[in-house]
Amino acid sequence: MEKKRNKKKKNPHVKRLHNYYQRTGFYMFIWESLKKAFLPILIAVTVVFLFNRYVYNLNDALQVVTETFSILGILITFFVSETILGLIPPEIFIAWAKKTANPVLNLSILATLSYLGGLTAYFIGRASLKIKSIKNYLEVKMAKNLKNTSKWGGILILVGALLPLPFAISCLTAGMIKYPFKNVVIFGLFRFLRFAIYALAIFSIVN
Repeated sequence: MEKKRNKKKKNPHVKRLHNYYQRTGFYMFIWESLKKAFLPILIAVTVVFLFNRYVYNLNDALQVVTETFSILGILITFFVSETILGLIPPEIFIAWAKKTANPVLNLSILATLSYLGGLTAYFIGRASLKIKSIKNYLEVKMAKNLKNTSKWGGILILVGALLPLPFAISCLTAGMIKYPFKNVVIFGLFRFLRFAIYALAIFSIVN
């Protein structure tokens, strides 16, 4: 009986939260973001498939990268990318991890670096507020992200961590609105889940 009463008490809160997200356009924002992300992902997958089939074997290319560049150099490049707006798709690095001598270890390192890159982006967002020219530029170019992060907070960090949306941008904007860092740390942990899920798919393709 007590559990049922607790459940009833929680339901109104969940309903109010749902109504709030619906009223503020959160669901529509996520839907629009996914639609925008779908086409680039589809194009990228198609390009990779055609390149692998007609130009150069992807497994061979990854093997060349693994043999040519040092692991440290690749990891540094990845960290910089994950800190500066996610310039290079992390899926490329996940595929690279599969070709290394210790795939699981390097995948774990990549996930950790991605997570730390997001946290670093948060502090970049905080620091950028001290520079007037950068502050004005970011507030104009990223006004929508700032507004949405202010409204939806941790949920947007979670979405950035899990879905094919730039995690660094979510963390950067969170820093700019001074969203509590401890919440970014907690919600950002879902980044590790994203890497695990993507690795299951990518590792099955890369030999």
